[in-house]
Amino acid sequence: MILGKVCGTIHSTINHQFYDSKRLLVVDKLDAYLKPTGKYLICIDQVDSGVGETVLMLDEGNGARQIVADDNAPLRSVIVGIVDDVHLS
Repeated sequence: MILGKVCGTIHSTINHQFYDSKRLLVVDKLDAYLKPTGKYLICIDQVDSGVGETVLMLDEGNGARQIVADDNAPLRSVIVGIVDDVHLS
């Protein structure tokens, strides 16, 4: 699992049919101190998150396909949670 901050959306007119009616978001990975790293992922949004929110992502193809319940999905990354708070010790 990876923490990230949603920084944008992706819109396309031509895409694989799997992506029809799915939201694609650009997410900047966060480091251990919750600072943006500049390393981005494009994720399917499963939890109705939005720009500016801190999210929990899964960036592993097989696990992501299990989340969407499609063994043949052309998918690698998926947003699985919205983070309310993080406590570092």
